[in-house]
Amino acid sequence: MIKLRFGYLFLLICCFVYSCTPKATTVVTEIEQVVKPPKVEENLSKCPKFSDAPNPGSVEDDYVIYRDFLKRGTYDQAFELWKKVYDVAPAADGRRTTVFDDGIWFYKRIYSGETDEATKAQYEASILAFFDEMADCYGKAEWVGARKAFEQYYTFGAKDKMGIYNQFKAYIDKDDLKTQAFVFNPFTALLLELHGEGKISNEEAQKYEAKINEIIAHNLKTAKPADKEAWEVVNSYAPVRLEEFETIKGFFNCDYISNKYYPIYLENPEDCDNILTILSRMKFSGCTKESSAKYAEIYSKYASKCVETPEPGPYKLALDCLQNADYNCAIEKLTQAESEATDSNKKSKYNFLKAKVFYAHLKKYSKAREFAQKAADQRGGWGEPYLLIGKLYASSGPLCGSGRGWNSQVVTWPAIDIWNKAKNVDPSIADEANKLIRKYQKYMPSVEDIFQRQLKEGDAFRVPCWIQRNTTVRAAK
Repeated sequence: MIKLRFGYLFLLICCFVYSCTPKATTVVTEIEQVVKPPKVEENLSKCPKFSDAPNPGSVEDDYVIYRDFLKRGTYDQAFELWKKVYDVAPAADGRRTTVFDDGIWFYKRIYSGETDEATKAQYEASILAFFDEMADCYGKAEWVGARKAFEQYYTFGAKDKMGIYNQFKAYIDKDDLKTQAFVFNPFTALLLELHGEGKISNEEAQKYEAKINEIIAHNLKTAKPADKEAWEVVNSYAPVRLEEFETIKGFFNCDYISNKYYPIYLENPEDCDNILTILSRMKFSGCTKESSAKYAEIYSKYASKCVETPEPGPYKLALDCLQNADYNCAIEKLTQAESEATDSNKKSKYNFLKAKVFYAHLKKYSKAREFAQKAADQRGGWGEPYLLIGKLYASSGPLCGSGRGWNSQVVTWPAIDIWNKAKNVDPSIADEANKLIRKYQKYMPSVEDIFQRQLKEGDAFRVPCWIQRNTTVRAAK
């Protein structure tokens, strides 16, 4: 068993930790927010427990008192008593990991206030060692490994991405439908990143894409009310991010894509943009009129309602490429069509279609914004490109944050800004712009979240991530 000792590190803690970190009136540790320790009933921990201590009653009293101090935000006293408990009874009553959890929280608090890199590295090693000791004391190696990976990912900068990914994967493989929610957002991000780097095969990515969605769907239906919000947070992030796999040829088959997008077609079967987008996605996944009745139905509607018959040339070729789900070809031909056109409205039309291809099919948001803005500049008084830019911003919550919370909510500010601009530029689209504004106003940050960041409504704010736009702080309506 690994046993942490306090030597030099302990002296550093005692000297300056509480003077260097902010105070709060209450505390709920991050781990309590996202992780529920599995029950340990008959198989008591093999590590020292209250009953093994020289003075069991005194240690239990110290445990109860330090926990009360911690809840009340009296961290100095809490930490002193926690050290005493940890030194003789790290396993508490043998059925809970609370002493380790609190040690991790104390050290993370210290770590967050440290600026010296060498000292931070010592704190990091100590925090990760708590997890190793926890696994040794309680077993549950996959669950503890996933918790350790969570801290490595969020707290310590994900230095070993493949190692973190493998720890999450081992836990998912072990607990399957019982896997806890805290794993899935970082695991999803790593799955996409490592697959994109060629470090994970298509087969493995396909397996875990399906597994993630299966586990989320199961828990959304079965989770207890206290756990439901965590799964809703995951559901607002992971499935949206996993849609990036739709840009990879052959990743999803026709049945998967048609089952997903056919209901979306039925919601708006007269909209030609909707029809062409879905038809192209189905074609990209391998659907044909002969192999898929759904594809044949949508193609028939497209042929009867939406087919353009432009003169032979690059624009016609671009539409053919798009219908055949050859998106790089479509971009190339639209670029050619725009360069050859002399009419600014046609140039604008071609650039706007390029923007929609980058958005809907290639998931390249910066490129989509670039060409939507170019289209708007080329055709005065046209609001559609601005509507699209706003949708790019509003749909970036999972890209810029966890799907919920501050980083995901601030994207609504530039979205609403650009929709207001759209209706000012083009009154004909005011109804749609106002509908979008009303929808997303409720997703702006709360008054409390704004206040916690020492901001106030009306302050200037620059939205980070790929958006990089200046805006104004506002609270949810």
